[in-house]
Amino acid sequence: MPGGAHDPGESLSRTAVRETQEETGVDVRLTGIVGIFTDPTHVIHYTSNDEVRQEFTVIYRAEPTGGEPTTSSESTRVEWVPVERIPALTMDPSQRKRIDWALTKSEPYIDPEAR
Repeated sequence: MPGGAHDPGESLSRTAVRETQEETGVDVRLTGIVGIFTDPTHVIHYTSNDEVRQEFTVIYRAEPTGGEPTTSSESTRVEWVPVERIPALTMDPSQRKRIDWALTKSEPYIDPEAR
């Protein structure tokens, strides 16, 4: 799934549109939000500067408006996948959770409150 860093001076929605175009060649129009996903147990340690981060992901719903699926320096494969093929795809459980939510729920995902 396309994703990337939020640039200074850019809205979060614009980031989603830009990153999708850059990584897939597809232009999109945002139509809603799937949810905001975080996992307190998933942290990333950058050994280059010893920084530790807990990332979060905002997933938007969108529809294609133009462009053609094309790989980039940030992607190795870009294709439209029929929904019925998704269960057979190999992916990280966090990605599967996001896709499953997008396909089966209409309300945005909000992480459970901290206990």
